Amino acid sequence: MGGDRHVGGDRHVGGDRRAGGDRLDGGNAGGAFRVGDTVRRAAGLWTPAVHALLDHLEAAGFAGAPRARGIDPQGREILTFLEGETVGSRKPWPGWVHADETLSQVASWLRRYHNAVADFVPPSTAVWRMGDRWSPGLIIGHNDAAPYNAAWRDGALAGFFDWDFAAPVRAEWDLAYTAFSWVPLHARSVVAAEGFTDFPARPRRLRQFLADYGWTGDIAAFPDLVANRLRASADGIRRLAAAGEAPFMLLIGRGVLDDLDRAITELADLEFT
Repeated sequence: MGGDRHVGGDRHVGGDRRAGGDRLDGGNAGGAFRVGDTVRRAAGLWTPAVHALLDHLEAAGFAGAPRARGIDPQGREILTFLEGETVGSRKPWPGWVHADETLSQVASWLRRYHNAVADFVPPSTAVWRMGDRWSPGLIIGHNDAAPYNAAWRDGALAGFFDWDFAAPVRAEWDLAYTAFSWVPLHARSVVAAEGFTDFPARPRRLRQFLADYGWTGDIAAFPDLVANRLRASADGIRRLAAAGEAPFMLLIGRGVLDDLDRAITELADLEFT
C-alpha cells in the first residue's frame, strides 16, 4: 500500500526544522521526520496497538523492526531509526531489490517474524487501521512488507518499517502480499517501471520464496491466494478513501486500483507449477 517511507543514512528531503526534524524521502501518508536516532510520524487510533506489537518484538529479541519509544510533545509517535538504504521515491529501484539473495532474505525475515509474533495476544482494546479483532489462529501480520518499506544495510536486509497496517490476519495472507511485492507478481507495466523485467523467472522466484519461507501448501493454488489478497487490498483502499483519507484518495487518482485489477488478470494467465 505504501505509507510513510524513510531513507537511511544521511539522505533526506527538505530538512524542515520547524516541523521537528528532517523530512525523510518517500511516503503517502503525512511523511516522517528524523530527529537524531529516532523517526517521528503522525500517530493514529491504531498506534497503541502497533506499539504493543513492537514492544513484544523487542522483548522477544526480534531484529529487523523499529522499537517504539512513545509519543512526543507534538503528538507524533517515536520510533527508533532503522538504519539502511531504501528505495525512497526513486524509480527504477536499486538492484538489490530484485536480487535472488534479497528474495531469500525477505522470506527468512518473514518466517522469523511470524515465529516471533505467534504467541502475541493483543490487548483486548486494540484498534487496527485495517482488519478485524484478533482471535486464536490469527497472527498480527505486517501486511505491507514491500520493497518501499525495507531498509538495506551492508548487503543485507536490515528490516521493515511502517507498521501502520499491522493487523490480525492468517499467516498466509501476510505471506501472499509479501510474495506479490518481492517476486514480484504485480502487473508487468508496474514492475517494469520499478526495474524488474525478467518475467520468465517469476515462477522460479516464487518457488524459491515459498521454499525459503517454509511454505507447505499447494504452490499451484498460491496465485489464487495472492489474487484474493489483492482484492482485499483494493477493498481496503476504497474503504479508506471513502472515509476521507486523502492518501488513499490520491492512490485511486493515480490508478492504483486499475493496476491491481491488471495484476489479478495477469496472475490468472501464469503457470507456477
